[in-house]
Amino acid sequence: MQPRAGIPGLSRKQQLLKRHRRNKRLGLLLGLVLLLAIGMLVAWWLPLLLAVLGWMAHEAWFADHLFYSPSEDYQYRFPEDSEQVKVRLDDDRLVLEQPLSLQGDETLVLSVQLRSSWLGRFLDPAVELSGGGQSDRQAFERGVKGKRYLNLTGLAGPLLEGSLRLRGRFCRLFGEPTLWVFRHPDYRQQRVMVIAPHADDAELAAYGLYSQAAETWIVTLTAGEIEAEHYQQMGLPPAEAARMKGRLRAWDSQTVPRWAGVPEAHCVQLGYFCLQLPAMQAMPDQPIPSREADLGDTRLFRQFNTLTLPGDADGAPTWNNLLADLRALLSLARPQVVVMPQPSLDPHPDHICAQQAVLQALQGLPCQPETLLSYANHLHDNDRWPMGDSGAGVALPPVLETEQTWLPYCLSLDLAQQRDKAMALGMMHDLQPRPPLKRRVRRVLQRVLAGRQGSVYGENEFFRKAVRRHEMFWRIDV
Repeated sequence: MQPRAGIPGLSRKQQLLKRHRRNKRLGLLLGLVLLLAIGMLVAWWLPLLLAVLGWMAHEAWFADHLFYSPSEDYQYRFPEDSEQVKVRLDDDRLVLEQPLSLQGDETLVLSVQLRSSWLGRFLDPAVELSGGGQSDRQAFERGVKGKRYLNLTGLAGPLLEGSLRLRGRFCRLFGEPTLWVFRHPDYRQQRVMVIAPHADDAELAAYGLYSQAAETWIVTLTAGEIEAEHYQQMGLPPAEAARMKGRLRAWDSQTVPRWAGVPEAHCVQLGYFCLQLPAMQAMPDQPIPSREADLGDTRLFRQFNTLTLPGDADGAPTWNNLLADLRALLSLARPQVVVMPQPSLDPHPDHICAQQAVLQALQGLPCQPETLLSYANHLHDNDRWPMGDSGAGVALPPVLETEQTWLPYCLSLDLAQQRDKAMALGMMHDLQPRPPLKRRVRRVLQRVLAGRQGSVYGENEFFRKAVRRHEMFWRIDV
């Protein structure tokens, strides 16, 4: 899978944000002109009232960063040999039209056509799934109208029994559904290495997988030291605050996996600097210091490692040192499964470079992994995905182009596993500070006016996004 092309110098996410902000500025200008006209023609106080009501409406219903039309079809292209099963909706019951054998751990994906009701433009439309004593609710964009992909993983029992029901909430299902079955080996029985660009990426994407694997390695590439305003509020100067944050996140990356039983020797922090991987890649021999920590040596953030790595010799933050560190770890661990970010979905520069570094490091190694899995903790097109509530299933993310083939792998997490994952995230220092006041006010308005619920596990948005009944991955051809 290759990253999407874009305007040179700008990531696709930056392009979309730029267009979104330009359109918002134009809308704000037109709104101000209209309010001034109302004030001159009707009453001076009416524009003030309308401005407050308009701001509340914006925060409640229009503040999502959705960079595509909800009426666009998702355009997934699965491998040509994918198993496709004929099904139909009989009222609200999903009925198999041909024999199907399932063990229960297959990844099941159902394409459906959705059309939002008028209420679904203000309240999140969703499909409610129930059967066999299980229930789920997978949410979609407000105003949805088009093809979407439900995740039925974990619902094999009621599907085979014919008791699985699908009901639209603020939307309706129409047309003929299609079921895909993707059968994978049980990766939990293999040696797994998770590549995390920052502390908490491994937990957000793959805690359920790595906590159950036969053997797990967690390799974190950067210290994540930037944006340390929370520590500046404690009286620390900016550079010292950044170093404090980096040390804490380095500690998190090596201790939190112990909650899942990962040995200390298998948790490795490489200590490179946040948002500097692209510059390192562009100049492989050139050391690239931290943006904010006044630091050009990675060894401060490697102090908790139990292993000696090639980059320890000089602590230089170079791309060549990063590749040497990864090659040493891959040769030592000999993972059967490597899990890393998916740049076609995830726009973060460090996440893009993380996958490219792993693929480059693997070139020429005598021991190659059997499987490459990828994940997305952020999206180009939809900042709210996975949509819906904490604990709910994860529907497939928006894919609006057919240029590449997607092979999904989904792991189901029970409630106890979800709670353990939430506790792991709660130990991460970067997810502990309170959100900004504007974001807290927005959430109150959305809860009151739009019916959205926060997570019981924490205020940070990642508790809602990541603590789910599914973990979603994409298999990459080796």
